[in-house]
Parts: sequence; C-alpha cells; structure tokens
Amino acid sequence: MSLKEEALLLGQKAIKAASQLAGSSSGVRNGALLCMAKRLEKEQKFVLAENERDMAKARRSGLSEALVDRLALNPGRVAAMAKGLRDVVALPDPVGEVVKMWRRPNGLEVGRMRIPLGVIAMIYEARPNVTADAAGLCLKSGNAVILRGGSEAYHSNQAVGKVLSEALEEGGVSPEAVQVVKAKDRGIVNELLQLEDYIDLVIPRGGEELIRAVAANSRVPVIKHYKGVCHVYVDSGASLEMAQRIALNAKVQRPSVCNAMETLLVHETAAAVFLPALVARMREAGVEIRGCERTCSLVPGLKGAAEEDWSTEYLDLILSVRVVKDMNEAIDHIERFGSRHTETIVTSDYRRAREFVNRVNSSAVLVNASTRFNDGGELGLGAEIGISTSKIHAFGPMGLEELTTTKFIVFGDGQIRE
Repeated sequence: MSLKEEALLLGQKAIKAASQLAGSSSGVRNGALLCMAKRLEKEQKFVLAENERDMAKARRSGLSEALVDRLALNPGRVAAMAKGLRDVVALPDPVGEVVKMWRRPNGLEVGRMRIPLGVIAMIYEARPNVTADAAGLCLKSGNAVILRGGSEAYHSNQAVGKVLSEALEEGGVSPEAVQVVKAKDRGIVNELLQLEDYIDLVIPRGGEELIRAVAANSRVPVIKHYKGVCHVYVDSGASLEMAQRIALNAKVQRPSVCNAMETLLVHETAAAVFLPALVARMREAGVEIRGCERTCSLVPGLKGAAEEDWSTEYLDLILSVRVVKDMNEAIDHIERFGSRHTETIVTSDYRRAREFVNRVNSSAVLVNASTRFNDGGELGLGAEIGISTSKIHAFGPMGLEELTTTKFIVFGDGQIRE
C-alpha cells in the first residue's frame, strides 16, 4: 500500500467514526473515556516497556536531557494520563450546548449550537502523554482523531494507541475514532495534509520547524503554535521575594515545556538588589544565565546575551536576562521578540498590572503568577490538545470548547420569506 493510499484509508475510517460519534450520547463517550483510563492503568507495564525502547534509542542517539525528559514515561506519568482522561469525563459536555438564542421580528427563534469539528489530525513530537490527552479531548468533544507522533516516541505512541483502541471497543465506540499512524515514513504527514475532504483541522505540536512545514504544505486549516518564548517582567516596587519564587518556578520547575520562562525582564530600579540574589539561586539550580550588558555589569562572570538569544526557545536550563528602564520598554521587548504565548508581570501596582494585561498581545497574560500556569489543566479546562498562538480558530490552551464549532439552529411556526 502506498503512503497516499494509507493516508486515504485513515481518512475514510476517521470520517466514518466521526459520523458515529456525532450521534453518540455524552454517556457513551464518557463511558469509553473511563474504559481508556482503566486500561491504561491495567496495561502500564506494557506501555512502560515500549517507552523504554524509545528511551534506549534516545540515549544512544545523544538527545539532550531536556528532550529525553519530554519523552520519558514512568508510573506517575502513566497515572497522570489516566487521571487526565477521568478529569475530562468530569467536565461539562459542550456538544449540543445552545450558546445563544434570539427572537426575530417575524417570530423566528434563532440560536447557535455547539457541534464537533469532525476529524482532527494531530502531528506532534515527543511527549507520548499527548497521545492520551488528544484522544480523550477529541472523543469527549465528538471528534475522530488521527495521531502522528514523532519517530523518537514511535513505540510509546503505538503502545498507548493500541491500549486506547482496545478500550474504545470495550466502551462501545468505534476503535477507529482514535487512530495512531503506523507508517514511519515522514511522507505520510504530507499525504494527510492533502485530505481536505476527510480532515477538518490539523493541529501540529512540536518545534517551530515542524509547525512551519505543516502550515506551508497543508490544504487543511492549521492551528499554529510556533514556539513558546515566554517572559517574566519584574516591575519597580514588586515584592522581590515573590519575584524570585515566580522566576525560579517559571524557569526550573520543568524547563523543557513551552510555558517555561525563556527571558526575564527586570526594571532598572529593582535590578541591583534583585539580580545578584536571583542569579545565585538560578546557578544553584543549574541554570546558565545570558545577560544584557547591564545585567553582566551587575553580576560579574555571566555570559553575554547575543541578539538571537532574545527570540530563542531554549527548552533547557538557559535563561536570557535583560534590564529595562520601565514597563513600556519591557512590553516593546515582548512585542519584538515574543511568540504570543505567555507573559507574566510581577508588580504591586494595580494600575500597571491592568495596563500590562490590556497591552500585551499573548494567549495568556498573568499577574503575580508563574508562566507555568498557561496549561489547560491548570486553568480548569481539563487536559489540553495544545496551546494556539494564532487567533483563529482559538487562542491559548485548546480544551473541549475549542474543539467544537457552532451551527445556526432556527425554529419557526410556518414563516416564509417575502
């Protein structure tokens, strides 16, 4: 079978499963999700053994520690995958919700009702937990999904996909509602991107190169998330103890993810006191600091930041630091170098907090909290399928509602158009 034929078969199966899902009840979909969670726990040893095959290959190939961490599964992460599925069960079902109704002068009742998008293709790298998260969210929202993970997580994704497919069948849902692509040839991705008659939306999740390639080659609409160059700005008069805790958490808690801080901006009136203490704590945590000229003058021995550092998503224990004269300069920096992902201001000034929230054009803007909170689960959406940094069709974490659209519904009692 050629790659084109294989992609077409995936699309045909998915569109058939999507039709079945569209007519299913919330109870059926929730039951299938619970089956998925139970079977993941039951098959934990199998999933971890297959993940170890990927881990061994990653170590042999010399992947960075950050990338190996993204790839790794353990009993806690498998349990978190199962918990994520149960969390989705507990969320309100958006499908069928009438979000607005109004009455026309001729008596027609007009409304908008949430419906599934249909078939979603997910193209992603590493992090095999994405397989379960995406499958759960798509199933709950009535969408069929085609999943194509990166080669570095091939065995892990196939294992999770097999477990979930068996669970769907047990739960009375077509196992083809969740399909994990078996073909290793990267050409299968381009074939999937041509299936505009079968796939309604493509969501790429991974490095900037992958996302730009998908966007450039797809005939299907694409939700983009190019990279996460996230900032923390420490304002004049901010609590420096709070700012230290937030900055450390944003950089160190899990540096390999897209909502980790990559650049720290510090008001010049706070820099002399704040930076030496913070840099010492960052160094203790193994963080390499790349500072602007003023940062390096305040803390001797730092590596100077190059121009490209300000726009780099490190996904590692590396941090760019810049001293700014005021909030305007901080916002200008974010607009120039940021990726519209996540930004935080640490401040004690309510007026400046409101101004920062209003002016910064990112998918999540936080006040006195870590950038690590820009996450579907942390924001109460349940597991997310990704974070969109484009504004159409969604902006920010994509939970259940973002995997639906609305159609118009009209109720009359015999009206005709004159």
